[in-house]
Amino acid sequence: MIDFTQVPKTIPHVLLHNARTFPPTKAAIREKDYGIWQSYSWQDYLEQVKYFALGLGSLGFRRGDKMAVVGDNRPQLYWAVAACQCLGGVPVPLYQDAIEKELHYILEHSESRFAIAEDQEQSDKLMALKVDIPRLEYILYEDPRGMTSYSYPWLMAFARVQELGRQFERDHPTYFIDEINKGRPDDLSIIAYTSGTTGNPKGVMLTYRAIIDASVGFIEWDQLTHNEEIMAYLPMAWIGDHIFSYGQAICAGFTINCPESTSTVLHDQKEIGPTHIFAPPRIWENILTQVMIKMEDAAWIKQKMFRFFLDVANRVEKMTMNKQRVPAGMKFLYGLGKYLVYDPLLDNLGMRRLRLAYTAGEAIGPEIFEFFRSLGVNLKQLYGMTESSAYISIQKTGDIDPETVGPPCIGVKIRITGKGEVAYWSPGNFTGYYKNPDATQDTLEDGWVHSGDAGYLTERGHLKIVDRAKDVSKLKDGTLFAPKYIENKLKFCPYIKEAVAHGSDRDYVSAFIDIDYGAVGNWAERRHIGYTSYTDLAQKPEVYDLIYNEILRVNQSLSRDEKLKGAQIRRFLLLHKELDPDDGEITRTRKVRRGFVAEKYKSLIEALYSRAESVDMEAQFTYEDGRMVSMKATLRIRDAETF
Repeated sequence: MIDFTQVPKTIPHVLLHNARTFPPTKAAIREKDYGIWQSYSWQDYLEQVKYFALGLGSLGFRRGDKMAVVGDNRPQLYWAVAACQCLGGVPVPLYQDAIEKELHYILEHSESRFAIAEDQEQSDKLMALKVDIPRLEYILYEDPRGMTSYSYPWLMAFARVQELGRQFERDHPTYFIDEINKGRPDDLSIIAYTSGTTGNPKGVMLTYRAIIDASVGFIEWDQLTHNEEIMAYLPMAWIGDHIFSYGQAICAGFTINCPESTSTVLHDQKEIGPTHIFAPPRIWENILTQVMIKMEDAAWIKQKMFRFFLDVANRVEKMTMNKQRVPAGMKFLYGLGKYLVYDPLLDNLGMRRLRLAYTAGEAIGPEIFEFFRSLGVNLKQLYGMTESSAYISIQKTGDIDPETVGPPCIGVKIRITGKGEVAYWSPGNFTGYYKNPDATQDTLEDGWVHSGDAGYLTERGHLKIVDRAKDVSKLKDGTLFAPKYIENKLKFCPYIKEAVAHGSDRDYVSAFIDIDYGAVGNWAERRHIGYTSYTDLAQKPEVYDLIYNEILRVNQSLSRDEKLKGAQIRRFLLLHKELDPDDGEITRTRKVRRGFVAEKYKSLIEALYSRAESVDMEAQFTYEDGRMVSMKATLRIRDAETF
């Protein structure tokens, strides 16, 4: 790892150091394009950054300017982020699936003068907004396919900007290095916008010092080296990708790999064999669901062997986590299972070389967590926020508690306020919200960040998160009601994609359930249950029975919790459509917008607290192209047994 006592702490300086230190044979970044992996060394990385930066300089880009970045993970977009920083500019990553209204707010609020898009789809969205945002001067794009018919002086290809950079260098030979050397550790490195759970997204201002300290903290915690290989496929607007695919990669000097598309991630992963993976719980859930679906197609002897050795692995992992001695017979069976089942399965998933895996963003189901750990995947939960550069707490190898997110990271301090809220001081802490002093004052106090999450430290010094502090309330009888905690338990089921629990100041808890269309559809087809659409499938009696059993599982779990046993789910309904960011129901990071959902589906909530057995409803939803359509449906309501 780089000795940061010898290298100035800005990302551009570290990039320069990498190009001078690593040999040309060392890959910094790869991209799969047209089925072929293209590899770039750290020298290539720097050269691409340099000429794009000089091209920006020739177009009038100046220190302090903002540049929006939108698209899937591509080397050119990472290079654009670095080029912007080399000139003292500030990158503003955007979610690639954001609709025009969401993009408009961030582009205008961030005062972005430049924007770079991956392809025609993203360019079209930006061009449609340029008329209303005069400050947006230039739109640049990486993929020229479909762009040949466009002819505007302010619309330019990535390669064309680099050509301008080479011309600019002739008259300004030291411009690039001079601009880098003006950078300081406490300069603004990035503005990362939050998902906007309760209102408009907030622009989190993070310095180079924060990004590098957080990246180095993660590297030291798990002894990462320049030999790591990771997949870059998460949204670039998410702080997790910025830290793990950008900050960490540059600070440690390891290789990131950009898949051909989001649909080919697992296939491309098999070819690379990453050593390090970061994925939210939903990804791990999807992988497990696919494994189980494929096993249903296997011969009965393979199914029997799989279940037997999976049970062995699970028992061994539980003994290991509880620091119990594993009997010799179990060790032998585990070794046999490793040869027959575990290693072949990991190889099929592209995880044979994996030595470290992280999950964050939401709680992960204990069964899912234990499944991957029992196969030999060193899966860990971490807890972080955009405001901390994702750096707050993380589980330790050899000290895993599936119910917690581990002890504080190196250099992090955690305290629990009198209201039960988690507050922290982290080396990765932000300096404030861009153009929002009131929100900054509410969140940041004497260097401590109020997370908004309710939680506590266990006897082992591990942090346990219960729910969002503002969402924790009580039922009418005084029972504690933590909706997110209940929703996460529901989402541990592979057939449930989203859930919204209700109960604040009510007589009992009820829930909206969003089925996982793919998983439930596959389940229905195997049982010869016909259906025509999501709505039709969700209202099938057999599907209600399927989800009812999962509700019982959650209620049984809640019944064992002294504080939450009175918050078991009494009534539920299956929604007619998936909760969608385009409809404002959830954020781009899949967090429920409770206030919006409560208002939009007020009639459904009231029906859950009446004696009604069904409810008629009419709703609007938005297609990706912005078209609004209406639909009517009759939703069944079902009571659930409590314990």
